[in-house]
Amino acid sequence: MRLFPVVPAWNNPLDAVMLAPPAASGTRAFVPIDGDRLMAFDLLAGGEVWTSPAHPLFVPATGDGLVFLIEPEAITARRQDTGAVAWRVPFAAELAVPLVWDNGWLIAADAAGNVLAFRAVDGVLIWRQNLDRRVHAVPALAADRLYVALEDGHVVALDVAKGTRLWSRRLGGPPNDMLATDDRIYVGSDDNYLYCLTASTGEVDWRWRTGADVIGAPITDGSRVYFVSRDNVLRALDRTSGGQRWKRALPGRPTRGVVRAGDLLLVSGLAPKVSAFAMKDGSPAGDITSLGELAAAPFVTSVRGVPQVVLVSRDIAKGTRMLAVRRLIDPPMNTQLPVLPGAVTTTPAVRGALPPAAPQGGQAPSLGGTPPPGAPAPR
Repeated sequence: MRLFPVVPAWNNPLDAVMLAPPAASGTRAFVPIDGDRLMAFDLLAGGEVWTSPAHPLFVPATGDGLVFLIEPEAITARRQDTGAVAWRVPFAAELAVPLVWDNGWLIAADAAGNVLAFRAVDGVLIWRQNLDRRVHAVPALAADRLYVALEDGHVVALDVAKGTRLWSRRLGGPPNDMLATDDRIYVGSDDNYLYCLTASTGEVDWRWRTGADVIGAPITDGSRVYFVSRDNVLRALDRTSGGQRWKRALPGRPTRGVVRAGDLLLVSGLAPKVSAFAMKDGSPAGDITSLGELAAAPFVTSVRGVPQVVLVSRDIAKGTRMLAVRRLIDPPMNTQLPVLPGAVTTTPAVRGALPPAAPQGGQAPSLGGTPPPGAPAPR
């Protein structure tokens, strides 16, 4: 999917201050804004779809046609199409990390070390497990397991259906955001290493030393693992052996993980610029400049098969601004042919122009996690 060169598609202010990073689902973004509101924003047309009263404390989670919010006294699920409340369950505990949705599960982790698994479609609590330590990063799901990073340096694997502990592995420092696959877990730690753990036992398969902490969750294309670190370097490692395939110095300090856009990797920081690099060799592919300091990771969508990247930035006058750019499509050749002598002009005719009873719509199930009890098998 070729992205460059790009041209602006739309550029809209929200006339509101964004209180937490937005979450995207399909062609919509859900933005917590001031005035105790949640706004649904159309990423294709570039306009507001609906705004509902809400007081989200973290970035929302999305899935099953719902958007999930942690509010001061409850977890609330709203319908993505209308903003109407689908369910609400009391929840007064302080969250340690944002909510996570995957394949019908909604995972919450509070500051006291409790991990809770809800059936996302209706908010029913399936299990609760106390890990005795505060969660340090967003949990990750894959196959039938949930992986949790703790402040004391441990990665803990839980059975996603029952919450029972399967194994625990201590790293050299507190683990950060993880990438979980069916057979391996890739996680950066505050000891300046990227670790690869086996999903079956948690053994360290390999580790790679970086010059600083890994930022965000790594991503993979099935053969390589890509990640950025605070030494301002983007790296590609072999997924199985951990051997370095290439590395690329970045023009600025990354503040969030990489985002994939077709065969490109997008890297962003606080500066109003997103840099793109080719996945095959790390060569620079181009830059996209926003109108202010970036406030969230880029969103990548497709408009009639054409790639589109949406940037969210802070705007002094308007509070928040969203800019979309699309790949420039070369205009078709329209060369005028000379009119032959004696030609007759004619006018052409004009033709007529995973839980029980999951709601319709929403995201398709991901590959992670076994569905909650009563959920249909993922397609």
